[in-house]
Amino acid sequence: MGQGKQDEAISLLEESVRREPKVAGLEAQLGKAYYQKRDFHQAVIHFEMAARQQPEDGETTQLLGLSFYSLGQWAKAIPYLEKVQSRIPESEIDGPYLLGICYLHTQQPQKARGALARMFSVSPESAMAHLMLAKMMVRERNEEEAIPELQRAINIDPSLPMAHFLLGEIHLFKSNPQLALEEFKKELEVNPTVWLVYWRLGDAYARLEKYEEAVKALKQSIWLNETFTGPYVLLGEIGLKKGDLELAVGFLERALKLDPNNYYAHYFLGRAYQRMGRSEEARQEIERTQSLRMQKKQADQELLLPEKRR
Repeated sequence: MGQGKQDEAISLLEESVRREPKVAGLEAQLGKAYYQKRDFHQAVIHFEMAARQQPEDGETTQLLGLSFYSLGQWAKAIPYLEKVQSRIPESEIDGPYLLGICYLHTQQPQKARGALARMFSVSPESAMAHLMLAKMMVRERNEEEAIPELQRAINIDPSLPMAHFLLGEIHLFKSNPQLALEEFKKELEVNPTVWLVYWRLGDAYARLEKYEEAVKALKQSIWLNETFTGPYVLLGEIGLKKGDLELAVGFLERALKLDPNNYYAHYFLGRAYQRMGRSEEARQEIERTQSLRMQKKQADQELLLPEKRR
């Protein structure tokens, strides 16, 4: 529904509510119209009225919970999302996930783990449940809280895939490449064919300036998945640091063929062109880098708005 038609529908519904405020269903329709418009504050007002009129209306209950969720009002969202869980089919995983996010933001990690366990059909006490909770914590930027969850997962199942990898990712994020390196090596002991692990292993080696080991790991990553740009960009960066400009350009141009909007590839390619005296090409890459950086900044700002978080 276009913006103009949405506003027209809202005006008609508001007029109907003014004329006949006790007619069942009108408040729910008005709340839904505001919800579709992403005006969640107004949606909440009308869904709350609708819920008082028809407390057993499952759709109104769910949309009221989702409106509170979209506003970042986690505690208020929980009772409504909990109420509709029994009505949601097992195949529908969004409900448990959103409820898990709410539990996490209200310092209820055990309940969050239980919601994720339902989502993945595993025991809440399983290693997988702890791993999934840690992943959710990282996604919500709670890295410190994720570390003990990952350690619990590993204690339950030392061969659990991706647990050591996620620990390594956290250490890289915290600028501790040596600890990251140790975790990535442990991951390879139980999970030796995942290209992501070799990519991050190469990243850790590069940050420690162990370029020979980094190049080997990054090439292993490419061998496992030649369409992913990450290793090519890192190999280009290493080539720049070692002064091998032709090699750097080759890797970076390959990265851009795979992903023309890769910010880092444009940035390092611009630097390589500058050092090679290819001024016009360097200028074009710098301009492209600035444009992509501006687009990313705008996208990040939109994600930070509570109404647009999900």
